[in-house]
Formats: sequence, C-alpha cells, structure tokens
Amino acid sequence: MISSDLLTDFLAIALYLLTGLVFATIALSLSTFIVKRSAGALRDDTYESGMVTIGSAWMQFTVAYYIYALIFLAFDVDVLYLFPVALAYGKYAYRDLIEVTIFIGILSLAIVYAWRKGVFEWTRR
Repeated sequence: MISSDLLTDFLAIALYLLTGLVFATIALSLSTFIVKRSAGALRDDTYESGMVTIGSAWMQFTVAYYIYALIFLAFDVDVLYLFPVALAYGKYAYRDLIEVTIFIGILSLAIVYAWRKGVFEWTRR
C-alpha cells in the first residue's frame, strides 16, 4: 500500500507540472491571437538589432569556436555540481574540501591536455 506522504509528494509534482503547462499554453495562445501578422517584402529578411545587414547571414565558423563552446558548457555544468557539494559539507569538512580539490584538479588536467594538444590556438594549421 502506498503511503499518503508519497501520494502528497506526487500530487505536488503533478500540480507544478500542470501549472507550468497551463501557463505555457496560455502564453503561446495569447501570442498567437494578439500578434500582428506582417506580409511585406521585408518579412523574411535578417534582422540584427535594427541595423541594415551587410552580406549574407550564413557564415562558416571554424571548429575552434565549437570546441570553446563545449569546454565552456562542460565547466559550467561542473561548477553547478559544486554548489550542492558546498552546501552538503558536514562534520568532515576537510575531507570534503580535499574531494572538491581533486575534482577541480581533474578538470584542470583536462584544460592542460587540451592546451597541449593546441586546441586553444586561433591560427589555422
């Protein structure tokens, strides 16, 4: 038999999910009904901060930009994991500090490895 506390927790999650879906549906529906539709020649043009664009909007980027983005994303997510660890420090604060230091050290080794491989060089080879 399922306890009432578990059902209450599931009900709270279902209520949050339903509230989020309702708000999203209302926002999308209102924007569909309220927005003024344009049908001019400039409708499909590229818009960039109100300035007239020069040239094509389609440009090729080097792979290095994607590598920077992936490295940033990886470290950003890893830093997000450090916040709960910092909050979970208990009576073994020194042990936890050593574990976090090892974690950051491993991440630093990844940066050193990428640096030694020449990933951070801007010039083409």
